[in-house]
Amino acid sequence: MNLADRLRAAAERFGGRTVLTLDGAVLGYRALEVMSARVGALLRRRGIRPGDRVAVMLPNVPEFAVVYYGVLRIGAVVVPLDPLLKRREIAAYLVHCGARLVIAWHACAEAVEAGTAGTGADYLFVEPGEFRRLLRGVPPEHDVPATADGATAVILYSAGTTGRPKGIELTHGNLAGNAATVARMHALGVDDVVLGALPLYHAFGQTCVLNATVQAGARVTLLPRFEAGRALEVVRRDGVTVFQGVPAMFVALLDQPGVSDLSLLRLCVSGGAALPLDVLRAYEARVGRPIIEGYGLSETSPVAASNRGGPGRRPGSIGRPVRDVEMRVVDDAGREVRCGEVGEIVVRGPNVMKGYWNDPEATAEALRDGWFHTGDLGRADGDGFFFLVGRRREVIIRAGRTVYPREVEEVLYEHPAVRQAAVVGVPHPELGEEVAAYVAARAPVDAAELRAFVKERVAAYKYPRRVWFVEEIPTTPTGKILKRALAPPPAARPG
Repeated sequence: MNLADRLRAAAERFGGRTVLTLDGAVLGYRALEVMSARVGALLRRRGIRPGDRVAVMLPNVPEFAVVYYGVLRIGAVVVPLDPLLKRREIAAYLVHCGARLVIAWHACAEAVEAGTAGTGADYLFVEPGEFRRLLRGVPPEHDVPATADGATAVILYSAGTTGRPKGIELTHGNLAGNAATVARMHALGVDDVVLGALPLYHAFGQTCVLNATVQAGARVTLLPRFEAGRALEVVRRDGVTVFQGVPAMFVALLDQPGVSDLSLLRLCVSGGAALPLDVLRAYEARVGRPIIEGYGLSETSPVAASNRGGPGRRPGSIGRPVRDVEMRVVDDAGREVRCGEVGEIVVRGPNVMKGYWNDPEATAEALRDGWFHTGDLGRADGDGFFFLVGRRREVIIRAGRTVYPREVEEVLYEHPAVRQAAVVGVPHPELGEEVAAYVAARAPVDAAELRAFVKERVAAYKYPRRVWFVEEIPTTPTGKILKRALAPPPAARPG
């Protein structure tokens, strides 16, 4: 099974129906299939063989899908990279995975030319008009060779929130199965229009937007860069019915005066990071549509758990495991903890990665005992719903007492002046660690007020003694707060 077979099957079923739009640009299923077959033929001409790594450095444009399926259909491996990467970052990734070729957006030319120097990788730039002319001169090769389910399809370099990036190997079986699960779970159909605001170079965007849409015969309307006002315009203009986003997107939409006018939406899905409960409530009150919160990591392709509609939804939880996936909460010895107790979330199922590229030690550590150890702390209730508490590495130990940052962040988000919040532990000579908070405010507020607000709602040892005000809290493209990038900045306003 090759993931590109899903596109070929969709092209046979849906032919001229539209699969991708970007403002005035329109691409149909059949056209996408033919163009990707031309890309496959072009790559073969350039000596790319099954198993070779091809870096793809494209924003959310139709050409991403053309190249993505073109690489996959010849058995090569897609290595999606953020188009904003700089020379040193590009070089590091290319050397690590041994990429033969980089296919990059024309605006990235300078960084890519510098980044490929000395790596042995060639490059090809995509400028829409010229790229299409190039492909027209290449006869399409429609054959998709048989590919084992366990063959690597994609290597994702997740920036992570705490440590060095790793190359996550996802197989054709991982990605195709997870996309089918998402399409089925969200009842995606041919009349759906999905907003393509999530980065397609990340697992969330690839699986839940691109591959699930192709699986269902629906349409994606692309948004190369998320801006809340622009997203609202596209939702209204193109009749978007499914909006899948990260918490930062929902926070940004709440600041838009027109957010309540989204009557066409039938489904809103949040993932990529924990959604503050207060943000969920505020959004649902204004929009009148529930947010279905899910959970996963790049290593789980990415969806591992999700709420469902109606009685299958529990606000504040990440839901239950999706089809064919198992989840447990375990202690440090790998033993399942009692209901309601906090431990590490572990996952087992066909969505779990093959491993970390060329890193057998990290792979063995992550996949020990037959389960993928997520590093996320959580708990499960008696009905099988899971709740995130935080990252294991982010837990704060203050004077021997455990503080889970997310619990404090949830309280901060309840304050009407708080737009973003991140709670971290900072060194303390007597207590070991002290609780500190970074806050991006939407209205005037001082640190003393925030400290008092939190102190009224949590145990005395949990409230943040230190508060720093910043304009924006750094996040990954999928909305996770980059806590490793948080240090008391000189420009921050202390409180």
